[in-house]
Amino acid sequence: MRASQFFISTLKEAPNDAEIVSHKLMMRAGLIKKLGAGIYNYMPMGLRVIRKVENIIREEMNRAGAVELLMPIVQPAELWQETGRFEKMGPELLRFKDRHERDFVMQPTSEEVVTDIVRQEVRSYRQLPKNLYQIQTKFRDERRPRFGVMRGREFTMKDAYSFHVSFEDLKREYQNMFDTYSRIFTRLGLEFRAVAADTGAIGGTGSHEFHVIAETGEDAIAYCPDSDFAANVELAEAVAPATARPAPQEALSKIHTPGIKTIEQLANFLKIDATRTAKAVVVEGDDGVPVLLILRGDHELNEVKAGKLAGVFSPLRFAAPASIRDAFGAEPGSLGPIGFKGRIYMDRTVAAMADFVIGANESDYHYTGANIGRDFPECEVVDIRNVLAGDPSPDGKGEIAICRGIEVGHIFQLRKRYSEAMGCKFIGEDGKEQVMEMGCYGIGVTRIVAAAIEQNNDERGIIWPDAIAPFQLVIVPLGWSKSEAVRDTALALYNELSVAGIEVILDDRDERPGVMFADWELIGVPHRVVIGDRGLKEGMAEYQGRRDAAAAKIAVGEIAAHVKSKLL
Repeated sequence: MRASQFFISTLKEAPNDAEIVSHKLMMRAGLIKKLGAGIYNYMPMGLRVIRKVENIIREEMNRAGAVELLMPIVQPAELWQETGRFEKMGPELLRFKDRHERDFVMQPTSEEVVTDIVRQEVRSYRQLPKNLYQIQTKFRDERRPRFGVMRGREFTMKDAYSFHVSFEDLKREYQNMFDTYSRIFTRLGLEFRAVAADTGAIGGTGSHEFHVIAETGEDAIAYCPDSDFAANVELAEAVAPATARPAPQEALSKIHTPGIKTIEQLANFLKIDATRTAKAVVVEGDDGVPVLLILRGDHELNEVKAGKLAGVFSPLRFAAPASIRDAFGAEPGSLGPIGFKGRIYMDRTVAAMADFVIGANESDYHYTGANIGRDFPECEVVDIRNVLAGDPSPDGKGEIAICRGIEVGHIFQLRKRYSEAMGCKFIGEDGKEQVMEMGCYGIGVTRIVAAAIEQNNDERGIIWPDAIAPFQLVIVPLGWSKSEAVRDTALALYNELSVAGIEVILDDRDERPGVMFADWELIGVPHRVVIGDRGLKEGMAEYQGRRDAAAAKIAVGEIAAHVKSKLL
């Protein structure tokens, strides 16, 4: 491909609404153009990257035994009503009516449609297992689309769904997909980590997320450098303290704490460490009665864990101020378990504390010297906090470390949530009708593009891994329109490398060298060859990898072999 024939539309500055690195660089490099909030045109340079990502995914899914199909973006509401998701899913599900007043949705995912296909076509255990996948446009009506394609409304996703005669066979395929995803992200050239995760709104019994490691990642990942343990912080277990609770040493004492609303303020006021305090978090119960959660002052509530507690409204909702005042007789900031008659859950760390500070259920007052069992009854001990770096690893093999990641893939053991609701059954070997087991496996194709940029960039622009770069090599001839020797050498190299299967773009534009260099560094092509009259007089050309600090002079007769050694 010649640059003069291609569509190159770089910008010197990113638009004002571009917030994160990938959004800025995708706009500046001309990979995307904004059409509306969370909706983008994928320009030729960006589409080449997307197609490469798709091809790697497709090759590995096919290799794993999955079969590709394509399901409509627009889906009838009746299927979503069968599973209850038409009513339960929030406004992210775009609902609309056709001219006949029939309800439809724009698919954010396709569990219902694929289950409908299988329940019509598969009747016998002999036809199972099946793994069907698509690479298709999705739409989620995000309240606040942001970060470019990282959290857009329209996006491309690979979603796969497997169907099985037994849970054992589902677990086999789940491992197959885990291994397949590991191969996909390895081939994409990305540093990634697979972590145990919460099943969330999709449901099921087990799941893993695949994260591209990046400092700008939205998700915190807990892992152990000394073992294979890794989990999203939402799911990572906070191990109970190894030491037993000390005996009380202090008397319970009520003190005036005027205007104190936060743990930091309380610790400063009392001149103590926050680890000697306990904080009260009040959430809504499933019967409308507030539930009290107690954590150590410096710890953070894990809302996913808390949302799974018996008697707690799901999804988790914090109690309203009026409800808190009615239940405790005090304002938030002065709450605690002493005298509270409702349901109480205590974090494991608090259960090992003695002589701590807690709210007195009287506005602007706290207790010091509070002790469990003596001053208020023992209550149910649970894990409801986020893990911290340095905590013991749940597998007992070291300490937890925390890194940031961008979720680009998620696999689920759905079990029978959708197949049971939709009557997706088969006749077993014993002649009896049974409900199929299901798995679900997603990869955010366009999100991978943004995540790759977040992980691979510098002050000059994008640095693509070879496998997904829009072009593997750019040839930059200096003085293309003026020097026949430069043109002939550049064309000969372009033709030789193209025949060898290397994706080359020849920059035959009539631009200054600085403009061409800046464009290709911004776009992120990983390999560059520069050919100029001065070098040719010495029989030399210049090769530079995108991450190299300086160019290397290579004999013209050896430059093709040098490039091939890098790419083939």
